[in-house]
Amino acid sequence: MLEIREVVAGYGAGDVLQGVDLEVDAGSVTCIVGPNGAGKSTVLRAISGLLRPTRGSIAFEGTAIHGRPPAEILELGISQVPQTDGLFGSLSVRENVLMGAYIARRDRRLVKRRYDEVAELFPLVAERADERAGNLSGGQRRSVEFARSLMLDPTLVMLDEPSVGLDPKALKVVAEAIQRMMAAGKTLLVIEQNVRFGLRLATHGVVMESGRVLMVDRAEDVLANPEMTDLFFGGTATAAPPEMPAKA
Repeated sequence: MLEIREVVAGYGAGDVLQGVDLEVDAGSVTCIVGPNGAGKSTVLRAISGLLRPTRGSIAFEGTAIHGRPPAEILELGISQVPQTDGLFGSLSVRENVLMGAYIARRDRRLVKRRYDEVAELFPLVAERADERAGNLSGGQRRSVEFARSLMLDPTLVMLDEPSVGLDPKALKVVAEAIQRMMAAGKTLLVIEQNVRFGLRLATHGVVMESGRVLMVDRAEDVLANPEMTDLFFGGTATAAPPEMPAKA
């Protein structure tokens, strides 16, 4: 579905990505892990059009997307949930979710149908529709962000560190929300600092360091790899993680 070939990209005079090669298969959940500064979030910015690569190519379902503006990439079927909390706390849950269909707002029938579909997938959206988003817990806020990202019915959803700042209870809520998207047939590309959390939900794992891809394998094999454990996971990859639902 997604093919990244020899991508070089960065900010100012510095290149963060040093020739990244990566493939994401349709229906998979691919989790990118690695130390701070490895270039993980920069990969998402290059895919979404927020950052233009200086070299290399990015193709989505056979269509070249590198260099295209973000709005075009969004319309092609790629959405992104940023790392930082992107909800408007003073707006209702419904209003926040509807913001995800802003570029399609003139087609009211389509927007209503999409909202109903999203509310069915995420019961929280229906149950708390009129409540201010600022009143929700961390895990609930993340779930609303995921729901908003689906309003244009994307094929590929990119999540930038969905677990950041969350306690174990909220992590379970986020894990369940991710599994709902998996069950709905979405392809997911996830960036995670919480290695155990991310790889236990994923089908494929990618390890990055210094702007390069070091390893690509099945998620469980990356998690169990002794060298990766010593280098990036502090030797604790097999430690008991927070309780989460099993993979769908």
